[in-house]
Amino acid sequence: MQDARQGPRRTPQTIAGKKQPAANPAQQQALQHYQMGLQLMQEGKFDKARVILEKLVSGGPAEMVERARVYLLACDRNIRRGALAFGSPEEQYDYAVSLLNTGFYEEARDHFESILSRFPNVDYAHYGIAILDSMTGQAEECLEHLTTAIELNPQNRIQARSDSDFQDMADDPRFTELLYPEVP
Repeated sequence: MQDARQGPRRTPQTIAGKKQPAANPAQQQALQHYQMGLQLMQEGKFDKARVILEKLVSGGPAEMVERARVYLLACDRNIRRGALAFGSPEEQYDYAVSLLNTGFYEEARDHFESILSRFPNVDYAHYGIAILDSMTGQAEECLEHLTTAIELNPQNRIQARSDSDFQDMADDPRFTELLYPEVP
């Protein structure tokens, strides 16, 4: 109930003296989607950002549509640029290792798995995933891929013995047994 001495309630005013519009739930949701699209672009996830921005272009508030179109074009440009073509599985492996070394683990995993989907008996891709699994704390998967890599190329056993990327596996007795089977 309103106290008669206070007078009628007023709409909140901005600093410039203009009335502040009431919060529109649809506009608030569109703003959240817009921000999410920009965040995905900053993370380099242009495919996901594109989906969100397309929705804004087709049905978002007029003040966001033009900006969304500009960002949509940027997504398209980055997606086309990002379509990598490799001349060999070795080239893709080298790229995956560079991703791994810079901390882009999921992207590296995607490339290792892409190699293995086309060439399941490529020992170096199994070795690469074993390293990735070691670095991300997936001991079981690491042992499986390293075992396969060693079965396909016994030289991988010797390389793994001095590979510092397997340091997280050093205390696992199964890892030691795999690398040193001749020791009783």
